[in-house]
Amino acid sequence: MKARKAVFAGSWYPAIPSECERQIKAFVKEAKYETLSGIKRIGGIVPHAGWYFSGSIACNIIKILSEGIKPDVFLVFGMHLHQGSPCYLMKEGAWETPFGDIKIHEEIAAELSGKYPFQIETAQRFTQDNTIELQLPFIKYFFKDVKIVPMGVPPVKKSFEIGKDAAKIATGLGLKVMVLGSTDLTHYGVNYGFVSKGTGASALNWVKNENDKKVIDAMLEMNPEKVIEEALLNENACCSGAAATAISTAKELGAASAKLITYSTSYDISPSDSFVGYAGIVF
Repeated sequence: MKARKAVFAGSWYPAIPSECERQIKAFVKEAKYETLSGIKRIGGIVPHAGWYFSGSIACNIIKILSEGIKPDVFLVFGMHLHQGSPCYLMKEGAWETPFGDIKIHEEIAAELSGKYPFQIETAQRFTQDNTIELQLPFIKYFFKDVKIVPMGVPPVKKSFEIGKDAAKIATGLGLKVMVLGSTDLTHYGVNYGFVSKGTGASALNWVKNENDKKVIDAMLEMNPEKVIEEALLNENACCSGAAATAISTAKELGAASAKLITYSTSYDISPSDSFVGYAGIVF
């Protein structure tokens, strides 16, 4: 079986399995969140910066999901796309992680690719993109034998139909399904060409308590259209298509509410006039 290379291993996260596991155990140990016992978990939204900045959030959201059902497949949405971008799909093979390859659910992917005009990615030909790859070691660690259907979806309503159909296909096959959407929030500062509120404490406060809050609120309302609208208007989610499609797909699978588990910014790790927001949400 041909596997897609983990191109960010050894830079954005550890490439050595023992070091990866050590980091995951540290993330779990430092986590502070309320117990979600008795609540069905269907999926979530995670950030995708290097593990140094946001790995703890992504790790612990995926760990929370692992405390629920044991899915057969994860529908994983990501990629930095604009409204005119095509949709992307890896439909066969596997994706390399430090803990071993994680297989593509080829039956779901094949049926989807027969219904929608995807840009097909392969183990040899693909767009380097961190948004999905950085989640895969966590998924492989907490869900050893699960398969994935990795998709890049732009911020348009058509993406919602792809997510819903993926859920219908999976459940029609009798599979247990979880959903993951990958996005970071506001990219603020001179490094990102976004300095409308100046610099310093007031800019940081605006990002945390106003700009990021708007899109987080839309996510917690489980309103995928509003998530995309917010992101296009206020630049407060870099992969709003992925987040919104994850919400739409989770609703198709029966999710009725969302909970913000944690929020932070890169400023909390490394103070700078340029920083990024991160949220961890569970459906």
